[in-house]
Amino acid sequence: MKNLHVPYLPVLDSLDLSSVKLLMETKASRNYIDVVNWDTFPYKPIAVFDIARSDTALYLHYFVNGHSLKASCFIDNSPVYTDSCVEFFMLRPVDAYYMNFEFNCIGTCDAAIRQSREVKDPLSSVEYASIRRHSSLENKPFEEIGGIFAWDLVVAIPLTLMGLDPKNLPKMIRGNFYKCADDTAYPHYLSWNPVKTLDPDFHRPEFFGEIYL
Repeated sequence: MKNLHVPYLPVLDSLDLSSVKLLMETKASRNYIDVVNWDTFPYKPIAVFDIARSDTALYLHYFVNGHSLKASCFIDNSPVYTDSCVEFFMLRPVDAYYMNFEFNCIGTCDAAIRQSREVKDPLSSVEYASIRRHSSLENKPFEEIGGIFAWDLVVAIPLTLMGLDPKNLPKMIRGNFYKCADDTAYPHYLSWNPVKTLDPDFHRPEFFGEIYL
């Protein structure tokens, strides 16, 4: 099981998201989404994330380089996993439920409180609006285009939205980070921590790693 330690950078809250990645480049914890879990999907784009936290939010800076690009979803609570997508799943160790935060390359989000892939309680519009996002791409939907593309995405997820008390954080939560693009010319399913199932399935908390806050 992998683990990572999240640096505390309170200055993040005073920066706009376009500036956050400059600080995170040198101060955040860098990790790679590079585990090919299923041989039937061998394609492996470069996928990296930097992670840090402030007094109010968890900050993630994803950057990706690989074949093709797709962003057909432009409304939150839509199936962004079919696009060029990065994901963060988490749970508090005391909980029976987990949360998924999925983003396509233009920042459209699909998130929910879940008991399983099928049983979920989606976020409200207000909760979606609380997740700040900044993509290196223009925030307009488009169908798949071929070629080699590099893009990055910064997101700030409020700690309270994750069920965490900013003034009394647990020592550790569990989670995993993913890169996928289901309905593209190069479908792939990469993870940070290995997922040991027969078929692609990211909704498996038993394979979450340790994230120390």
